[in-house]
Amino acid sequence: MNASAKFFDASTPVAFAGKDTGNTPTFRWYDKDRMVHGRRLEDHLRFAVCYWHSFCWPGADPFGGETFLRPWHHGSDPMAMARAKADVAFELFRLLDVPFFTFHDVDAAPEGASLSESVANLNAIADLFEAKMATAKVRLLWGTANLFTHRRYMAGAATNPDPEIFTYAAGQVRAALEVTHRLGGQNYVLWGGREGYETLLNTDLKRELDQLGRFVSLVVEHKHKIGFKGPILIEPKPKEPTKHQYDFDVATCYGFLARYDLLKDVKLNIEQNHAILAGHSFHHEVALAEALGVFGSLDINRGDDLLGWDTDQFAMNVGELALVFHEILNRGGFTSGGLNFDAKIRRQSIDPDDLIHAHVGSMDACARAFLAAADMLDAGALTTPLADRYGGWAGAEGRAILGGQRSLADLSDRALGPGFDPQPRSGRQEYLESLVNRYV
Repeated sequence: MNASAKFFDASTPVAFAGKDTGNTPTFRWYDKDRMVHGRRLEDHLRFAVCYWHSFCWPGADPFGGETFLRPWHHGSDPMAMARAKADVAFELFRLLDVPFFTFHDVDAAPEGASLSESVANLNAIADLFEAKMATAKVRLLWGTANLFTHRRYMAGAATNPDPEIFTYAAGQVRAALEVTHRLGGQNYVLWGGREGYETLLNTDLKRELDQLGRFVSLVVEHKHKIGFKGPILIEPKPKEPTKHQYDFDVATCYGFLARYDLLKDVKLNIEQNHAILAGHSFHHEVALAEALGVFGSLDINRGDDLLGWDTDQFAMNVGELALVFHEILNRGGFTSGGLNFDAKIRRQSIDPDDLIHAHVGSMDACARAFLAAADMLDAGALTTPLADRYGGWAGAEGRAILGGQRSLADLSDRALGPGFDPQPRSGRQEYLESLVNRYV
């Protein structure tokens, strides 16, 4: 089977042509070499194409089967199909001119009849990736292991009541981490798809949390053993497929990492769709992760506010993205992280080039939002009013309170003194909302 480069109608990489161009597909806002805050736009955004949704998802949903009919989804030789899939993947990376990609182990290589066979398959495809990367621009943003699809993981992987399944998962993660290291991956992700529960009637919460803490600690220990320099990333999600997952949101993950002494080595990979499923905004989750010092990377997509599940649509909301990028850029930007398109085209988008149009549209939306964020930051549009609002804490008395130089009695005595009558000030929310709209 040979899925050639002609899988796509396009043959030349998508280029920047400016916002007034009528050509498609083309970048109207994403000028990768444009300098913004001392770095190229490509180096700020660090786009990555994800392997699973783009090349593995067949277009199925709970009520209907596959619609895409990809040639590498059907055949008698799983490794041949995996190699054909890799050919198409690297062709898409070239056409989009992206700097990074991401993958799960079972996205890249088929599972075998045993763990040893699965690991052998993964390493064989990693050899192919390595050879392709030698002559390609694209690099690996992160790798991960799928510990949720196979029926052995129906009760979780690290949190499984059976230590044998915990052990199997450890072997799978070791292989994926070592392949990620071999391919120069800049991070390694742990997504606890089934690390949660369906009912408390058969769940020992404390035991499962302790198991999960030990599992992540084992991954950190092995990362140091093999010399992997990137952070381990946990990806918060509140539910689906479980009713309640132990990595519910940023705040929950921070508490977990603090409890098991993992804050030094583990950061968070945050996704918009997961944020809204947790009842938060994307902006909130990114801002909280930055405030707590655990921000790592982003899965860039969007959910549907009318649907209560993970729809994984391509990110297109410029206003929402601008506030997120303002938060990130204001704190120095990405280090090892980036923007991973954990997004899938709709099951009616059956033309191969729909993959190109989806990524190009979202890359442009991100670039437009990022440039708006940079303009807001340069003008102090949000940072100046924010500093003014908290200005009292920068004064002598505010510093003394936070510095431990005032007791509760000291503060009470001052408040009881003559003429002490502080008055509230406007939060100016409507003014700030209209201000943001000037930029986006």
